[in-house]
Order: sequence, then C-alpha cells, then structure tokens
Amino acid sequence: MKFLAPRVATTWAATALGALLLAGPASAAGWTVDTAHSKLSFTGSQSGTAFSGQFTRWDATIDFDPANPATGHATVTIDMASAKTGDVQKDQSLPEADWFSTKAFPKAVFEATSFKAKGGNQYDAVGTLTIRGIKKDVTLPFTLDVAGGKAHAVGKLDLVRTDYGVGQGAWGDGKMVALAVSVTVDLNATAK
Repeated sequence: MKFLAPRVATTWAATALGALLLAGPASAAGWTVDTAHSKLSFTGSQSGTAFSGQFTRWDATIDFDPANPATGHATVTIDMASAKTGDVQKDQSLPEADWFSTKAFPKAVFEATSFKAKGGNQYDAVGTLTIRGIKKDVTLPFTLDVAGGKAHAVGKLDLVRTDYGVGQGAWGDGKMVALAVSVTVDLNATAK
C-alpha cells in the first residue's frame, strides 16, 4: 500500500517554505543561504506512526534587516520531486498525481512579503504558500540569531495538506495519512 507525505515548501517551504525566515526589501540587507548547511524538512503521520522527510533541492532569495523587518522580502522555491523520507514506498508515491503531482506542479513557492518583530529574536514571516497551484496566506513564526555577518533562523509552519490538494482520492479523508503536516526550516545564511 502506498503512502504519501504532505505537500509543502516549501515547506511545504518551505515553505515552504524555508528561507523566508530572513526576508527584507531593496533597502534591507541581502543574505546568501548556505543550502548545504540548511534544511527544509516536513513531518506527518501515517496509520498513527510519525514519519519525517526533507526537500533536498530548493533555493531562496532573502532580504532582511532585523532593525526594519516590515520591509523584508523572501522567496523560497522548492523542487517538489526532491522530497525524500527514506522509505521507498513513500518516496515513490510522493511525486504521483494523488500527492505532489510533480509533473503538473514541479515547484512549491513560499513568498514572504513582510516580517513582524515579536520581541527578542522572534519574528513572523507573513506571506503566501503555493502548492499544486493553490495559493494561501500563511504566517511562519521563527527565531533569528545574527552575529558577525552570519544568521541562523529556525521556524515551523503547521499545515493541513488537503488545503493544498495534497492527498487526493482515498487519501483525502485523513484515515490513513493524517491531514496535519508540519514544515520546518533551519537556515544558515551569510550577509551579502
């Protein structure tokens, strides 16, 4: 029996949603994400057993000034065919039409259009997440630590996979694969 993981990045992504944690506009500071030392992952549950995976191919454009977060901007683009769980059945199922449908929708996109400071090192990335062509408003809470031109951001976005059409047909009711999915971003970046 095939299983399928939730559709992010982005993230899910991301995303989704991943690099959105560090966003900002033209007047903000630009950041280069170190994808080799960053992770865009997801978790879900099938038949009551938790599983996790990650997107191995994604990129991010980030402009973010902690002193002026409202002007930030970030875009994270996730290659949905790069989702890996380490389980052969899941990994073969995820790209199929019932799940991510990667032939029709190869990319998921998280776009943060602004950021809100919440005190200390805590922020919200406010924007949209698009998966399978379905675009929804999302808010990604994250922490950000900046020192010596280096930034580390960690955040988690909780989603309902069917809001994005992920898990069609027999998978749509949540009986086998839970509807709730979380996308976690753990980003390391360097100031441009």
